[in-house]
Amino acid sequence: MALQDKIKWDKKYQETPTLLENRNPSNKLTKIVSKTKGNKALEIACGAGRNSIYLAKVGFNVEALDISQIALNTLKKQGYTNIITKCIDLENYHPNLDSYNLIIMTNYLDRDIIPHLANALTKDGILFIETYMDDKENEKRNSNPDFLLKPDELKTFFDENYEILEYDESFNESYELYRMKKQSIIVRKL
Repeated sequence: MALQDKIKWDKKYQETPTLLENRNPSNKLTKIVSKTKGNKALEIACGAGRNSIYLAKVGFNVEALDISQIALNTLKKQGYTNIITKCIDLENYHPNLDSYNLIIMTNYLDRDIIPHLANALTKDGILFIETYMDDKENEKRNSNPDFLLKPDELKTFFDENYEILEYDESFNESYELYRMKKQSIIVRKL
């Protein structure tokens, strides 16, 4: 495990406990569920699990992955028997091929993992990615540019084996700490 990343995120959750509070799931995620065939889901960089909790409530069996044990412990305390948490360094993680009906990755960017996530979808499986992008109107000015998408960048990860169901660039939801531009994509594996 990347010890520095683990320490960084554990410290962030300790110093900003509001990040561990119950929050609503991503608005776009709530619209995807009806398009999903099957109930096996994977959430990458789940944090305290706002999206995993929503998926568990609507009947998904969820694997929730994060590098912070503090965040995962908060999620475990929720008591959902259909959520399995795993403390994992995502930089070296490759999910099994053809294994998930739904994969979500929000507020996290690792460009190298995206092709592996796409390959981990079952036929007709859906991948939903929503994360920050570079924009002059972003309030958080000290963001690392390596973790910010360029305009239309998410579209470049998918070939003719995937159907883009939705693509969007818009500002984040009001409950987040900073007003930031986000990019989101929903694709289906053909």
